[in-house]
Amino acid sequence: MKFSVLVAMLAEDLEEQAIASAKAAGAGGVTLLNGRGLGAEQKKSFFGLTYEGSQSVMIFVLEKKLSLRVMKQLVKDLDLKNHTRGVVFTLPIEHIAGIAHQQIEHFEQLIKNEI
Repeated sequence: MKFSVLVAMLAEDLEEQAIASAKAAGAGGVTLLNGRGLGAEQKKSFFGLTYEGSQSVMIFVLEKKLSLRVMKQLVKDLDLKNHTRGVVFTLPIEHIAGIAHQQIEHFEQLIKNEI
């Protein structure tokens, strides 16, 4: 079985919607990190204070085919093609340890259901 890591860097207010969307597409657990985004656009200032926008960084470890399904669902549900409020991408995993046996069984069952 091949695995991928799916990374979603999104505006913080999209976090709950993204988690629900990913779980509906078959994702299990997620690791959440807080971040700040610095884009190409000029930063917003208000009375001399600069707002840099909070971001949520989500990391999912998924079976390779499932990662593409989850990514497509996030793009659709969060309308990322029309709004630049985040980015989602996948990376291959060469070696992995520490995934619970029941999570691997869950991935296998999802793949069997698609066949």
